[in-house]
Amino acid sequence: MTGTQRQRLKYVLGDMVSSAVAVLLYNVIRYYFSASRHGFGSLGSFLSCESVVLGQVLFPLAMMAVHYLSGYYTEVMRKSRLQEAATTVISTFISALIVFFVAIINDMARERAYNYELIAIFWAVSTACVYSVRLFFTGKMSHKVKTGQLLTNVLVIGAGKKAEAFGRNLSTVNRHLGYSVVGHVRIEGERNSGSITKPVTDMADLATACRRLGVQEFVIIPEKHNAKTILDIVNKLFPFNLPIKIKPDIYNILVSRVRLSDFHGEPLVDISGSCMSHAASNIKRVADCLISALALVALSPLFLYVAWRIKRESKGPVIYKQTRIGLHNRPFTIYKFRTMREDAEEGGMPRLSSSNDDRITPFGHVMRKYRIDELPQFWNVLKGDMSIVGPRPERQYFIDQITRRAPFYTLLHQVRPGITSMGMVKFGYASNVEEMVQRMKYDLIYLENMSLFNDLKIIVYTIETVLTGKGI
Repeated sequence: MTGTQRQRLKYVLGDMVSSAVAVLLYNVIRYYFSASRHGFGSLGSFLSCESVVLGQVLFPLAMMAVHYLSGYYTEVMRKSRLQEAATTVISTFISALIVFFVAIINDMARERAYNYELIAIFWAVSTACVYSVRLFFTGKMSHKVKTGQLLTNVLVIGAGKKAEAFGRNLSTVNRHLGYSVVGHVRIEGERNSGSITKPVTDMADLATACRRLGVQEFVIIPEKHNAKTILDIVNKLFPFNLPIKIKPDIYNILVSRVRLSDFHGEPLVDISGSCMSHAASNIKRVADCLISALALVALSPLFLYVAWRIKRESKGPVIYKQTRIGLHNRPFTIYKFRTMREDAEEGGMPRLSSSNDDRITPFGHVMRKYRIDELPQFWNVLKGDMSIVGPRPERQYFIDQITRRAPFYTLLHQVRPGITSMGMVKFGYASNVEEMVQRMKYDLIYLENMSLFNDLKIIVYTIETVLTGKGI
């Protein structure tokens, strides 16, 4: 178990215990406010009441769900005390609202004001219990970081003078921040510094170096700001599923919007994830799973009909499987209803389709028009390969062609690909690589403006496309 995993486990267990204690204290206070009027002769009889016992079990679980959705457990190292306090206050307030609408609102208090006092008391008690435990663990973690007991192993991509100065500064002036440069990676075409004392490796041996050195983060420090070179490096780093950070002045070359991350006293940009907050990302993922599960169940009769039509019309499997490239440049198998003849790609040569493609079956045209062929991808969403909304995944064969024309395509691998996307809504299907590049521009706009509200708008527009048959 890594240091990050151990710290996350501490926060989770601490929140579980403190939430249970908070509910227990609230029930004690609640008894003296109103429950004694309901025929309970003692505090013990009230606490052993079936509804109270049930609440003692369920409310802490509900609080843990709120804490998870708040994003508190996503990033556990080097927490901001101010951000931690704000997140705790907000999440406990939401938990208090849940308790209010489930339990307090049913109390037959003589005056409604009692209910508002109870919800305020629960909020105060739960905030005090949860935050005190979090503060304890965060304080211990901060002490370990400052004393060098808890280190984050950083691999610097670059072996020139700038990279060497970065590593030296991190190991001396800012060593109290807990970052340790464990090595450097040569960038092709750059002159290496001769004074680097840490291990220096080639990009081809990156995987071996990461395992040997226990790398936890990447920082790209090139001598020259070349967008194509940087994007090529980022593309090679994505599969490691580790934070990738660069300086803001380099990031400005890639995109216009900057999302800063504090690092060794100066801001860097983490380009390994989306611009969405941790809370929004968690809500998006939970919503993806719930909607996909419901869709697979509700649409099962349609799936049976479509399977029957496909088998009746042409030979071949009902479900078409294909390898696509997803989050952090990792391959996965995508599932679609087959809309073409079984021999659509003779010789294994990938080919894009068009609206008048003779390889598409008659019912395949209907499925494409109403996007029915995409429905099995709800299973991909449940598996975690995809999201409902996100850039469309492509095959490696076409990605190689796209990146030669538009290296910025690499940035789309920061997020899970989607069943639908801004590119699919605004542009639609692409019949050649140039059209794929044009569609990619919409997905880049989406990437820099990701939000739950924008996802909702894209879903609404997609539903309109499906109902009006504008899929082709």
